Amino acid sequence: MATPAMIVKGEMRVAVVGLGAIGRRVVKALDRGLDGLVLAAVSVQEPGKHRDFLATLSRAPAILPIEDLSQAADVVIECAPSALLKSIVLPFVSKGKTAIVLSAGALLEHDDLIQIAKQSGGQIVVPTGALIGLDAVTAAAEGTIHSVRMMTRKPVTGLAGAPYIVENNIDIENITEPLKIFDGTAREAARGFPANLNVAVALSLAGIGPDRTRLEIWADPALTRNTHRIDVESDSASFAMSIENIPSENPKTGRITALSVIAYLRKQRSALRIGT
Repeated sequence: MATPAMIVKGEMRVAVVGLGAIGRRVVKALDRGLDGLVLAAVSVQEPGKHRDFLATLSRAPAILPIEDLSQAADVVIECAPSALLKSIVLPFVSKGKTAIVLSAGALLEHDDLIQIAKQSGGQIVVPTGALIGLDAVTAAAEGTIHSVRMMTRKPVTGLAGAPYIVENNIDIENITEPLKIFDGTAREAARGFPANLNVAVALSLAGIGPDRTRLEIWADPALTRNTHRIDVESDSASFAMSIENIPSENPKTGRITALSVIAYLRKQRSALRIGT
């Protein structure tokens, strides 16, 4: 049975919103121990649904409504539906605190949060997530990036139910070969695939923005992994990157996404920090 979390002076208090595939893995890592960090609170829509999981933790976090988290924590990790993004992020950044955001696409609909964070000394962090090479993109952006193009291929189950597919009556359930279902900007993809293409928005924010970053999306019935290929042309380098992500329990999310958040948290008090 979990015992109440003990807060030590100088520790950074962390809150997690959402206990899906990503949230649970992050919570477990915090419970096992990350130097200088303590899991202070979680917020979920149905606490009773997660009672057994929370009972497995060695230290019990407070279970709080979203609006109370900024009083209990210094950092919030958003692992929730994108519709909740502003209610989660605003209380933290307006107080000069940090919000780690996984629903990056929703930031495009709430870009006022970035200005609020700037004025208040807060910070919005978008982890590397399911991509590689964002350090290279952010470095190239210090010069001039001429073009960024991304091609995403996903299993059918990873795309099923996306608003763009439903609105355009695209039948992907019965395809027998790869089908290109989208070709447009990262901003358009964020609207049409809010649970699927946060990676494209992260890429665009690191580079030349959501209106100049181009994206193709393919549904591929032969795939079991989410795959991404990125091609960048800039005045400092031309480079291509590709990754195949193993899905988590949620087919829309790769396992590496949660690990990316944990890696970011581990860096906060690390004596050696690799990468920008």
